[in-house]
Amino acid sequence: MNPILSQNLFLVKEHVGMFKAANNYDIYNPETNQIIMNCRENNLGFFTKILRFTDYKRATPFNIEITTAAGEKLITVRRGVAIFRSTVEVLDEKDRLIGTFKQKFFSIGGKFDILDKNERPVATLQGKWTGWDFKFSHENKQLAQVSKKWAGLGKEFFTSADNYVLQIEDTVAAESPLRQLILGAVMCIDMVLKE
Repeated sequence: MNPILSQNLFLVKEHVGMFKAANNYDIYNPETNQIIMNCRENNLGFFTKILRFTDYKRATPFNIEITTAAGEKLITVRRGVAIFRSTVEVLDEKDRLIGTFKQKFFSIGGKFDILDKNERPVATLQGKWTGWDFKFSHENKQLAQVSKKWAGLGKEFFTSADNYVLQIEDTVAAESPLRQLILGAVMCIDMVLKE
C-alpha cells in the first residue's frame, strides 16, 4: 500500500462545473495545501452522461480511480446501476478486491455497512441528514470522520459547499486496508447519498 494513505488528514475538493457529468476531485494535505491525490471518473458512457442530468443520477454507475498526484493508481471505486440500494466495490492498485459497501434500506441520512473482501463487517458509515457530518465506526469505536470543518493549525477551518475534510483516527494502522475502504467510502458519500 502506498505510504500516502498512511496520513490521517485529507481535504477533498470537488471540481465544480455547470454542465459536468463526471465526478472529479482533488485531495489535499490541508496542512501544506499540496495536492496529494486525484480522483477521476474518466470513462463515462454516453447514456450515463445523459442520465447524470436527470432525477436518475443517483442510480447511475460509476468507476473512479484515485491516483497519486504523479498518476500512480491507488484505489478504484466502482458501482453498477443501483436500483434500490447501492453495492460499491473498492479495488487496490492491482485491481484486487479490498472490500465492498452496502447501503442500508431506510436509514435517515444514509448508512453503509463496510465489508472486507470476505464479506465480514469492518466498519459502519453513518451520517446526519442535516449536514456534512459522517462517522466511520466499528464496535462503538470511532475510526474516522468526514465533516465541513476541521480544527487545525490553531484555528477552526470551514470548507466551502463542495469541499470537506476526512480525518482518520490514529488507532487505524498505517498499513491497514481499512484506510483504502474509508477513502473509497468518502467518494460514495458524495455520489450516493449527497447528490
